[in-house]
Amino acid sequence: MKNFALIGAAGYIAPRHMKAIKETGNNLLAIMDPNDSIGVVDSYFPEAEFFVEFERFDRHLDKLRRRENKIDYVSIASPNYLHDAHIRLALRNMAYAICEKPLVLNPWTVDNLKIIEQETGFNVFTILQLRLHPTIVALKEKIENSPPGKVFDVDLTYITSRGRWYDVSWKGDASKSGGMSTNIGIHFFDMLHWIFGYVKKNIVNVQDRDVAAGFMQFEKARVRWFLSINERMLPRTVSEAGKKTFRSITIDGEELEFSDGFTDLHTDSYRNILEGNGFDLEESRPAVEIAFNIRNACPVGLRGDYHPFLKSWRR
Repeated sequence: MKNFALIGAAGYIAPRHMKAIKETGNNLLAIMDPNDSIGVVDSYFPEAEFFVEFERFDRHLDKLRRRENKIDYVSIASPNYLHDAHIRLALRNMAYAICEKPLVLNPWTVDNLKIIEQETGFNVFTILQLRLHPTIVALKEKIENSPPGKVFDVDLTYITSRGRWYDVSWKGDASKSGGMSTNIGIHFFDMLHWIFGYVKKNIVNVQDRDVAAGFMQFEKARVRWFLSINERMLPRTVSEAGKKTFRSITIDGEELEFSDGFTDLHTDSYRNILEGNGFDLEESRPAVEIAFNIRNACPVGLRGDYHPFLKSWRR
């Protein structure tokens, strides 16, 4: 049984980490979050020590280490801009780090973390759960077995409605979240790179507070992508059905269905990490670079090969 600590327990994704720690037969000893509304922990580890101050949490980890009851892994589900600092805390407390996406916001931070890995002898792993989804795994195998030189045409659309709270929270601050395209797009950018190879071209057509779209040329695909948190962008059929999210990926005009199968992907990710098969810093780098380049691009407007959703957006 391994000992875990968790940074960031009040957010949407934290219960998946608690569940994964529980289902892999391990123990959560310490939790840190400045927000004390974390009653969800009672369903998993009610005996875990809880801290709202980072300094006291750090002191507690050090105390556990000196009492030979050290933390083996620190799971990080904190705001994006704090991932770097919290990973450093884990490594310097002689623990492995398991970090949510995006791992970090800037590519050079990956290099800095590699130096600390070498100094401490402990490693950083990222949750890249889409790589474990059976449908995505099957798609990767299909692409790898396609004829040499074949380039696929891909349309990616992801609209997930967010209320007014989003802009007020850290997620609405691009300096903290990396912006909307990073915050909700990083999963897909990693998936696209993993399946279709390296990026040869990255053009941003539109980048606003609540919508972003562009074109990417991968080694094996031409990808038009559209991301939004604006409910008004939802297709009428989706909106009339009372749904708040629309996800679509077509490959050469054929829809890829992967709506189900997400329930246990965090637990599967933890199992892989504990077995020594986690996704390391270099695995995370390409998506970080793609998101960074999109965030810092100058949008070219609606010219060239852009996503069809933008036609209705301009009306």
